[in-house]
Amino acid sequence: MHYRFVNVGVLALALSLGLPLTQPLGAVSAFAQTVSRVIVEGNQRVEVETVLSYMQISAGDFFDEEKIDESVKALFQTGLFSDVQVFRRGGNVVVRVEENPMINRVLFEGNSELNTEDLQKETELRERMVITRARVQSDIARIQAVYRRSGFNDVLVTTKQVPLSQNRIDLVYQITEGVETKISDINFVGNEAFSDGDLRGVIATSRSAWWKFFSSSDKFDPDRLEYDKELLRRYYLKNGFADIKVVSADPQPGPDGKDIVITFTLEEGPLYKIGDVAVNKGDTNLDEDGLRTSVATNPGDDFDSSKVDKTVENITVEAGKSGFAFAKVEPDLQRDPANRLINLTYNIVEGPRAYIERIDIVGNTRTRDEVIRRELRLFEGDAYNRVLVDRARRRLTGLDFFEKIDFREEQGSASDKVVMVIEVVEKSTGSISFSAGYSTTEAVVGGVSVTERNLFGRGQTVKLNTQLSFKRQQVDFSFTEPYFLGMPISAGVDVFANRADNGNTSSYKSNQLGGALRAGFRVDEYASVSLKYSLARRDVFDVNSDASLAIKDSEGVTWKSAVGG
Repeated sequence: MHYRFVNVGVLALALSLGLPLTQPLGAVSAFAQTVSRVIVEGNQRVEVETVLSYMQISAGDFFDEEKIDESVKALFQTGLFSDVQVFRRGGNVVVRVEENPMINRVLFEGNSELNTEDLQKETELRERMVITRARVQSDIARIQAVYRRSGFNDVLVTTKQVPLSQNRIDLVYQITEGVETKISDINFVGNEAFSDGDLRGVIATSRSAWWKFFSSSDKFDPDRLEYDKELLRRYYLKNGFADIKVVSADPQPGPDGKDIVITFTLEEGPLYKIGDVAVNKGDTNLDEDGLRTSVATNPGDDFDSSKVDKTVENITVEAGKSGFAFAKVEPDLQRDPANRLINLTYNIVEGPRAYIERIDIVGNTRTRDEVIRRELRLFEGDAYNRVLVDRARRRLTGLDFFEKIDFREEQGSASDKVVMVIEVVEKSTGSISFSAGYSTTEAVVGGVSVTERNLFGRGQTVKLNTQLSFKRQQVDFSFTEPYFLGMPISAGVDVFANRADNGNTSSYKSNQLGGALRAGFRVDEYASVSLKYSLARRDVFDVNSDASLAIKDSEGVTWKSAVGG
């Protein structure tokens, strides 16, 4: 009997040890099972086929946990879903999704200082877009940045979602603007070469004043402070201080606890003069003596970083004209602190060969492509040179048509080809101004001036100015075409007319009508010549007997013809 219990125990132990050995076989069998169907649940607007297109596993495939994980990641990356779950149900794979709501309207509440239209330009979320947390946070940051630039640094922005039918929402940005922060004073520490007043004229930030109705420069903006630091650095470099350091720009509450006092801390360093100047042609066969005519830095002059940059550009252009399209000019500045000299050597080296395959311009909804392209002076097939690209960027900036200009280089169809992408953000180029006043001779005086600097997106400038009073009426009109007949020659016309009644003061009346023709062309990148021919007809009449002899002599019609330049 004892042996029977022993045998039963041994058999039970053997079975218990054997069970774990049979389980992995079942697991392997289940793992190897194929998927019967992929079922999508929870979708409302998104089509089933769209969800299935992102799945890495389909009917007939073996169950694979890695592919299922990749599918979940791919569905989340679409931005269409707030939640994605993938699990097995028998032989099927079930994809259960929860869609992000679609925006019905984007609304703003609490914005009294900035209008809704300006805020809408800054935000990316629009009607009929799918809302995501990342996009909402990005728009909140953009709204806060706009308020900071306007002097509201304590602005608080939150969002509210008003649910609607069919998984739609009204997205509401709730804005608490806070108190406007202005700058009561700007101080400088460490400046010996230039006074505080001089340096205040360099930076973009200004002190608050009662008459600055339309200016935002007196409002505290952290981003503008960084720009001011760069402006100070450039100013010192231009005036010979090569070791300048703008240590900090520290904003502190003013005496009233509301406004801000900004203190810039500087380390000027010594004033340097230019010592020796040399041009090293490197492996090229360029004429060094000829290149020296392009050098704008002369021994004995105060060091000027802007002249160094201009020299780099001049030598690069001259090297390109001589067949070295890929030449790079690298200035080598050797300081001599003991003698306060900087010795300059302009080294010419051959840069990597790359050609412009295509120029793409994006963002110009109003300005025509040709207006932008003609300022580039670069064309498809030209050698790509960063100095010439920077020059093109400056010319576009000089048009003052755009808030932002971004140059990007993308890989072309070959390793030595570049696609140059120019992305612009346009700004308003039109302006209208009104003036009113009182004069003891003319009584009430008023005027209206209308200007458009980019007429119909063609780069043309038109201006109409009127001045009216009880004694005088004047109208001026001007039109300028910067590229006449497609050539780099500016042409313009001016027309003016005025009528004056000086009977009570000078005992005469006058009418004047005239016009002018203008033309101009550039001598180089920094200088231009303009010519002007004007013709005017003046009629002096109703001259009283008590008028002066000079007025009596000028009575009648006179013509004036003039040429100027």
